[in-house]
Amino acid sequence: MSSTMSSASHQTGARQNILFLMTDQQRIDTLGCYGNTAGHTPHLDALAARGTTFDRAYTPTAICTPARASLLTGLQPFEHGLLANYEWNSGHREELPDGVPTFSGALAGQGYRLGHVGKWHVGRHRGPDFYGFEGEHLAGALNVFDHPDYTAWLAENGFPEFSISEPIYTTRGDGSQGHLIAGVTDQPTEASFEAYLADSTIAKLREFAADGGGTADGQPFFLSCHIFGPHLPYLIPRKWYDLVDPAVVELPGSFAETFNGKPLVQQTYADYWSTDCFSTEEWKKLTAVYWGYVSMIDFQIGRILAVLQELGLTDSTAVMFTADHGEFTGAHRLNDKGPAMYEDIYRIPAILAVPGATGRHDDHFVSLLDFTATFCEIAGADASGIRGRSLLPLAAGEAVEDWREDILCEFHGHHFPYAQRMLRNKSVKYIANPEGIDEFYDLLADPHELNNVVDVPAYRNHVATMRRTMYRQLVARGDKFAQWLAFAGDIPEAERVRPVTAVERFIS
Repeated sequence: MSSTMSSASHQTGARQNILFLMTDQQRIDTLGCYGNTAGHTPHLDALAARGTTFDRAYTPTAICTPARASLLTGLQPFEHGLLANYEWNSGHREELPDGVPTFSGALAGQGYRLGHVGKWHVGRHRGPDFYGFEGEHLAGALNVFDHPDYTAWLAENGFPEFSISEPIYTTRGDGSQGHLIAGVTDQPTEASFEAYLADSTIAKLREFAADGGGTADGQPFFLSCHIFGPHLPYLIPRKWYDLVDPAVVELPGSFAETFNGKPLVQQTYADYWSTDCFSTEEWKKLTAVYWGYVSMIDFQIGRILAVLQELGLTDSTAVMFTADHGEFTGAHRLNDKGPAMYEDIYRIPAILAVPGATGRHDDHFVSLLDFTATFCEIAGADASGIRGRSLLPLAAGEAVEDWREDILCEFHGHHFPYAQRMLRNKSVKYIANPEGIDEFYDLLADPHELNNVVDVPAYRNHVATMRRTMYRQLVARGDKFAQWLAFAGDIPEAERVRPVTAVERFIS
């Protein structure tokens, strides 16, 4: 354990509780602690001010189910095998293999009580209860507005049923109606699905506190609240829909995307989402609505953190906030997420506030899997099989000499199978695309990733170095994508590792 964690445990005589807050499809530029100046996220910014904000945090894959399964297991997607959301499955498995270790099992083994509220989306049928959590299985990618618990909660509180007005759809190339992007819900804030999730989390907090959570003789707890938003469509009450003035929205430089020299699938995906059907001013309004959605979530998180303080649990609870992945929101003329490994969807917000810490920013490369390792270190559980590393030393400001200097991410498809691997360091990014042209971005000269310089002679040595580095890391992980890289890339023969087939093993 880090010196910070050991000291806290020694002083209190109890292990810390863990409150884990997660959103779905949230860009980092929606938060003030990451540079947004609209001032619409005061509660998360306050959390960041008393904790560590990780400026280079990445999801292992920018799609819900694989990322969430990696958080649960501490394994890379290619290892646990949940490679796609079941709603758009293309032949991949729909549940984790039996017997795969999970952090919930590790924490339960250390005496922790486990609670889960909100989005699950790890597999199709096995909900949080299957993995030892107390909590309902809210299945699927989007807010479950027809879930019986939510509709009963609305009735009990005298709230109106869910409905929307002023829906905004994309327009397809043939003029027909496309995807629902946004709309105003005909409900007050206190009737929103996000308020329902916050109420459920608060109720569970009070229940856990009553059992002595965070005290020397009480049972420590792990409680997670997984909010479905700000995933599109942005369906929120008028108060939040019009909260942010579109005039303050500055669209990212990648709105100038032309797709010249890029894999053809990106233009195809832009056509699928009909992102060009909106004008610049309309995209500013949609982005403002997206920020408003984030602000509404921030408000509900503020309610949860206020109750944590009220219950006297702040000094015994590690609070963490992150997202499973980001969203394009029109950047690169794309929407949602998909087969394009840009920063917009792979870089994620990540905040860790442990008792006694002070506000700081950290620029080490960290992964969603590092949260899994952090859970285990706080609980004193074995983390030897987890592919991430505990964030506690970084949060304590300790020098960690052997911390990773780059980040390797993977993608397996959404809507259709599509394999990709990405390696990114602080200056460049290389993306291997077996079904299209590879990509290489000079992130210092081209932070918006507009110019693919993979075939530019001046970058030839840089590209070769990144390919070889990616190859070595894939081999070390056991990721068979390395075989393709050896075949298609300029991997020196002396560095290649030839896989042994099952037949060869039998003969030997």
